Amino acid sequence: MFKRSDIEFVSGKKGELCRGWLYAPDAESGRLPAVIMAHGFGAVKELRLDAYAEKFAEAGCAVLVFDYRHFGSSEGEPRQLIDISLQLEDWRAALEFARHHSAIDAKRIALWGSSFSGGHVVEIAAADQKVRCVISQVPHLDGFASAAMAGGAQAARLGIEAARDAASGLIGLDPHYVKIAGGPGDLAAMTSENVAAIWPRMIPTGFSFDNRIAARIFLHLPLYSPERFAEKMTMPWLIQAATHDQTTPLAPAEKAARLAPKATLIKYDCDHFDPYLPPLFDTIVAAQVEFLKKWL
Repeated sequence: MFKRSDIEFVSGKKGELCRGWLYAPDAESGRLPAVIMAHGFGAVKELRLDAYAEKFAEAGCAVLVFDYRHFGSSEGEPRQLIDISLQLEDWRAALEFARHHSAIDAKRIALWGSSFSGGHVVEIAAADQKVRCVISQVPHLDGFASAAMAGGAQAARLGIEAARDAASGLIGLDPHYVKIAGGPGDLAAMTSENVAAIWPRMIPTGFSFDNRIAARIFLHLPLYSPERFAEKMTMPWLIQAATHDQTTPLAPAEKAARLAPKATLIKYDCDHFDPYLPPLFDTIVAAQVEFLKKWL
């Protein structure tokens, strides 16, 4: 068994708080190996990260799960703002917090990311060779490739909304928001049939999820390609990719796996959101636990 406690740590020049959970196995003593986790594009920890964390804790790991600033339980205004540089700063702050925590072995820390954060962990680990190992589930690795999945018409629509939001930000107005998840034809960041079918099932009953993001992120998304750091990923790296991914395409994951000296690529016959829920969740997380037991 395990126990879960609320935690918080400071991130950024403004001293804002990132908040999250720390899982610790009951039967373990001394400093523990640890996994640090944060969610993908616009999502928060309540959307199934607890399911993964529980499996890792049952396997004997401490698990630090956090929300980025501007999202979920963490501080930061305006709300629902994705700023890549700030999110990377939050990852570095989480890593620093974990390394100084009395329950965690600073030399045995893994990073776990999925989708957008599956790319974040690459940039963080490539610059910090003390990270023991990394897991990237259906990762965002090539910004242009991910943007192209939306199609030209949808990209143009989102670009217009992004420009409008960026202009609002420049003159101090409230953000202009678009949906994070929608169905085919919707004005949203993700509009596949897969997201329409799976996303609502990831939200716990009774949990109020804010399905919006400030649109300005779409000006930066095509330029964010963590695959360029693949050759610097010298630690063991598990990449789990979906062969029918309509959100983060397969090819960049295959390329990154060829470039990274210790990468293991596992491909699954599924779409982007299938790994989060059973039955595929059980297969996906079992491979992650096996990887952590071997390398962490």
